[in-house]
Amino acid sequence: MSSPPVAPPGWSRWLVPPAALSVHLSIGQAYAWSVFKPPLESALHLDGTRSALPFQLAIVMLGLSAAFGGTLVERNGPRWAMTVALLCFSSGFLLSALGAQTQQYWLIVLGYGFVGGIGLGIGYISPVSTLIKWFPDRPGMATGIAIMGFGGGALIASPWSAQMLQSFGTGHSGIALAFLVHGLSYAVFMLLGVLLVRVPRAAERAGGPAAATGVRVSARGAVRTPQFWLLWVVLCTNVTAGIGILEKAAPMITDFFADSSTPVSASAAAGFVALLSAANMAGRIGWSSASDRIGRKNIYRVYLGAGAVMYLLIALFGDTSKPLFVLCALVILSFYGGGFATIPAYLKDLFGSYQVGAIHGRLLTAWSTAGVLGPLIVNWIADRQEEAGKHGSSLYGLSFGIMIGLLVVGLAANELVRPVHVRHHVPAQREAADAQRQQPA
Repeated sequence: MSSPPVAPPGWSRWLVPPAALSVHLSIGQAYAWSVFKPPLESALHLDGTRSALPFQLAIVMLGLSAAFGGTLVERNGPRWAMTVALLCFSSGFLLSALGAQTQQYWLIVLGYGFVGGIGLGIGYISPVSTLIKWFPDRPGMATGIAIMGFGGGALIASPWSAQMLQSFGTGHSGIALAFLVHGLSYAVFMLLGVLLVRVPRAAERAGGPAAATGVRVSARGAVRTPQFWLLWVVLCTNVTAGIGILEKAAPMITDFFADSSTPVSASAAAGFVALLSAANMAGRIGWSSASDRIGRKNIYRVYLGAGAVMYLLIALFGDTSKPLFVLCALVILSFYGGGFATIPAYLKDLFGSYQVGAIHGRLLTAWSTAGVLGPLIVNWIADRQEEAGKHGSSLYGLSFGIMIGLLVVGLAANELVRPVHVRHHVPAQREAADAQRQQPA
């Protein structure tokens, strides 16, 4: 096990967010998966449910690898974690390229979903604890800066992928070449974060407002509290609502306006995916920064309550107005992104910064659940409705109603969150000893 790289005296903490961004912008490509869905369905003869499988498995592995690897990330530091993320994420694309070239779909599922998903999970949590230790005064803003990269990754990847498919072709060989370019390019970009990241010295991390709160809960202790599981429900419902649109964004907007006088083209649908990515990214920094001022519980009231209203508007009026459909979807995705960026600060408020990275990793199993639940609800219901002879916006009415119900459940769970009882706290001396062990001799 390697020691994390410790910042020398005078090191600027503002160098750490760019290191985190280089990793998060890369792994955020996952949100552009819907651009690959139609070509894969055509080239490999898949239905919508099967073409979503690599993405779903990637999100499952994200949560599981974050949960089981969170303690290792805390122990070995962000550089070790970013290196593991680089190797897994890039290897996943290379395996997927081989699978597309040989028309072996299981290799794409294994590469992008399983191997790449491990890279997603380790890469996602790699900078969170470090950022909170560098910015104890503004944890929402700090994690928002980094995590907005994950939301903004598709803003780059979506048009880039569409252009590659246009240039290379949408057959299996063109898809394989696009996967290959992705894998090699992201390896180089993520390497920048590996080389740049540092952790604060023990003397620096001990100070600041965070240390004065006296809240120190271990990762093992956190999962025994009701607060952890209430936040698990909050995150799961918020993510399910957002990912249900995001995973099927391109075909969804095409279906909604297929019968109108101005149907949506493939390039316009890809542009819609890019817009969703922009909203996702903006929500991560905007809403999480706002949470530093108005509080975490209040901001989640906005995410869940207003999100339910946006879904209701799309269900009732979405197929009558493109601006309304796009606006509501953008708001939902901004809440989706904001929820991800705010949850580390919410955890820090409740459990302290002692093992917040490991706690955050365990909580991301909610994302794994939502990564299956959201696409499954939308795709499975849409496939069944299509078999029943329905088309257009009627493919999504039932699934949107389910999303509204889930958001209401999440809103209720958020209202039940209370401070963690003192019996779950660990002594301050244990935190200081753990911090000291991370310093080089």
